[in-house]
Amino acid sequence: MRFHPGVLRDNLDEPRVILWVQAEPFIVGALQFSLHYLRKIFNYVRIRATEGSSPRLYWSTWRHITCGKLQLAKDLMWLYFEISDSLSVKIPEECLEWSEVLSNCMSEEEVEKQRNQLSVDTLQFLLFLYIQQLNKWPSPRNRSQSPDLTEKSNCHNKNWNDYRYQAFVYDHLSESRTTHCIISGFSKISKTFYKLEPWLRSCLTGNPFGTSTCLKSGKKLAWAHQIEGTNKRAKIACNSSSFFSFSFFFFFFLRWSLTLSPRLECNGVISKCRNSTFVLGPVATMIYLHSCDNVKVIALCHRLSISSTTGCVFHILTPTCPLILSGNQIVTFAPFHTHYPMLENHMARTGLATVPNYWDNLMVVCGKNSDTGVFWLLPPSEFYIFITPFEMEEGTTEIPGSLPSVYQKALGQREQKIQIWQKTVKENKFYKWLINTGHRQQLDSLVPPAAGSKQEAG
Repeated sequence: MRFHPGVLRDNLDEPRVILWVQAEPFIVGALQFSLHYLRKIFNYVRIRATEGSSPRLYWSTWRHITCGKLQLAKDLMWLYFEISDSLSVKIPEECLEWSEVLSNCMSEEEVEKQRNQLSVDTLQFLLFLYIQQLNKWPSPRNRSQSPDLTEKSNCHNKNWNDYRYQAFVYDHLSESRTTHCIISGFSKISKTFYKLEPWLRSCLTGNPFGTSTCLKSGKKLAWAHQIEGTNKRAKIACNSSSFFSFSFFFFFFLRWSLTLSPRLECNGVISKCRNSTFVLGPVATMIYLHSCDNVKVIALCHRLSISSTTGCVFHILTPTCPLILSGNQIVTFAPFHTHYPMLENHMARTGLATVPNYWDNLMVVCGKNSDTGVFWLLPPSEFYIFITPFEMEEGTTEIPGSLPSVYQKALGQREQKIQIWQKTVKENKFYKWLINTGHRQQLDSLVPPAAGSKQEAG
């Protein structure tokens, strides 16, 4: 659990500190972790604090506790560990270095050896696991709320409802403090944490740059659009212009759209969109898609999570397994298939490399079952390059990391058929008619100027 500080001044002489909860652990918080197991881990860490479990918890120790002793699935335990590690602040060079290390591993044993060197802050990790209970924790009807929590939110999705994050932390701050005491050692003489808790409660407020705030302050577009037979004014809420590096970009559309966005050193939430296409530059952390229909996302990101989507297509480059949460239907995945002049520069500045790329290594979590029938990979015969409307002499001129061989082969075969067809046309009288009428240029434009076939237009 992490707080973001801010300073407000009611007047020039009395600055007031405000705190709001970091949203990222809650957005990936569909990863519920059993309190029964969590208590056992608390006890283990407390007893063996000097044996590699505190103040830093190494992957090897976490694997020993959860997989060796508790017999939990290794892949899922790595997911918890890796997500918690990704929430920590890292410079791009660190991310690129780790990607290079993994890309040089020739076997699973080598990958595991490198993972054993990773560690997370023990306290933050255990608190991260604890707050995953948000998705199933009943809200007490008679709880004592702070004044800021009494206002109802228009945000109904509990996975990114900032007010719900705040309420959860406020209601369980005492239990979180107890956890802190168990791990770090609490001095009964100084009474430090008893003084800290009232201060935290007095300063805790909603995230002024969170998605709930953006929705509440969002404005409807000036024009109406026909949706399901009625005229409605679409609403858009976005704070991507915020100067805070940890803020969100948030899209809320009820109409068809094509959205282009440069590199983003933040998290992305795309919710309740339909018939839309989003083309995003490198996203340093995570993209979360929820309650969307017939949406296409073309992006490079550290992590992708989706829930309650129907008929969506994802062209992704990512160093982690895409997370398929509950409620999805007819989800299609395909390799990242576009480029623009500054793409490689933006990738370097956000710490994203071309390898490893796990766009097709999908992970189904938190569903009622592990039915893999809700998603599939795009057939190569239906694959086309996506063209972004930028032309420059220098910069990125091809898709980063190239395409998988089956998709590249399909493009080559399609281009060959076009060339054969063009040759056939040139050899008959129709070609002369094209020259005489000035229509030859239209025919020639069907042939891609470069080796790669670029046929899908934005």
